[in-house]
Amino acid sequence: MADFAGHFIPGVVLFFFGLYYAFLTSMAILRGQRLLILPLPPRDKRAQGWLQRLPMEGLVKITVSIPGILGALFYPLGSNRFAIVDWEDPERRFLNHNTWQHVTIYSFVFLTGLVDVVSQSCLARQRVKLEQAALAVAFQGTALLFLSHTEGKSALEVRCHILLVLPIILIALVLVIELWFPDQPVLWVFKTWMTLLFGSWCAQLSSFIFYPITGHPWKPDKPGDIMFLTTFFCWHLILDALLIAGIYALCSLWHHRYPPQQGSKSADYQLCPTDTSPEELKKLLVEMNQEHGRI
Repeated sequence: MADFAGHFIPGVVLFFFGLYYAFLTSMAILRGQRLLILPLPPRDKRAQGWLQRLPMEGLVKITVSIPGILGALFYPLGSNRFAIVDWEDPERRFLNHNTWQHVTIYSFVFLTGLVDVVSQSCLARQRVKLEQAALAVAFQGTALLFLSHTEGKSALEVRCHILLVLPIILIALVLVIELWFPDQPVLWVFKTWMTLLFGSWCAQLSSFIFYPITGHPWKPDKPGDIMFLTTFFCWHLILDALLIAGIYALCSLWHHRYPPQQGSKSADYQLCPTDTSPEELKKLLVEMNQEHGRI
């Protein structure tokens, strides 16, 4: 990740994740869902083929993280940055500091994808809070790594990475709050906004450092360069917010043009409460039967 592609490609992937969540958030709000992503039914009520049970999002996380780990260690071809300690040095100095931070970040992504696969494909019932907690821990760890990732870098790179830490911390905070309050659309929108910002700014950061838009390297000793860096970051804030609004508008048009059918398949399955009285359970069964036309 110490070159243009190492910053640009992860940024683009994160940006597309943000677009995906912008679509999910828009449709969830338009449909009046209580949760952003509806929980899966028990495993015995799902498709029987194991390939059909694999979660797409979890597979994408695993697929993206493995090349990231291998690329950080062995790209360009022929290089090897696997060593951590220089055993030939009497001071036993640590080696490849940036590489192992990148590997750790991709390992967080791999673990969250693995948790998604296990929760949604291997367990009898999906553990939504476990998936959420794993993702929150991954962003918290990434924020800690980025805070120390600025060591030994120029003032320009330090400012770029500090601005990148802001959306990471906010995403981690929202994910923790959602463990207790998962039914808040405001949190869904804010998390989507910060994910888009994380991706777009990470991709833009590669341009600032390696291919400046002026054709000349940015100079950290010039106040104008540092000030415009923050200005560009604020432009990303505004543009990503407008992008979410545009996606919501398109989803709204689609939702009104093709409204969901009554009694659709997505409404057939409901989680049965386990802490209610028998009277409440009987009332719930009566309501479900009425909806299906049995009474």
